[in-house]
Amino acid sequence: MLVGVLSDTHFPKAYFPEKILEFFREKNVAYIIHAGDITERSLLDMLENVAPVIAVKGNADILKLPEEEILNIRDKRVLVIHGHNFLTLDTQNLLYKGLEEEADIVIFGHTHRPYYAKLKYMGKEITLLNPGSPTLPRMSEPTFAILNIGESVEVKFYNVWML
Repeated sequence: MLVGVLSDTHFPKAYFPEKILEFFREKNVAYIIHAGDITERSLLDMLENVAPVIAVKGNADILKLPEEEILNIRDKRVLVIHGHNFLTLDTQNLLYKGLEEEADIVIFGHTHRPYYAKLKYMGKEITLLNPGSPTLPRMSEPTFAILNIGESVEVKFYNVWML
């Protein structure tokens, strides 16, 4: 199952490229997950026209969204947070949060930089994923991710400029 993953779009302050929506349509994503800092409801409406959206509140959001969401996709438990309440470059805190929530995958944002790792702790593997920002990247290219959840978990990043 393919899932489109975004974070830190800060729309409409930053232009959101239509080609991301087209890409998600072409890939026929089952869901779109947004890890916060959306800033305006109209972006969620645009995404909803492509696939069901799961979104959490970021530190720049005034939208009424949950601080975190837990999803069950296939046989994987997915925790979605923005990450501003954690040291988001400290994988130990994210790993502990994932363990606390019994998550297989932790999706977070806030840093505007892509990150992906599979960490093992006491026999449990947790995937950490930050899709970066497709609109306001920091020290990286403008990115988003496609999460492929099947028997295994695979992640592929896409550079907006290369679509």
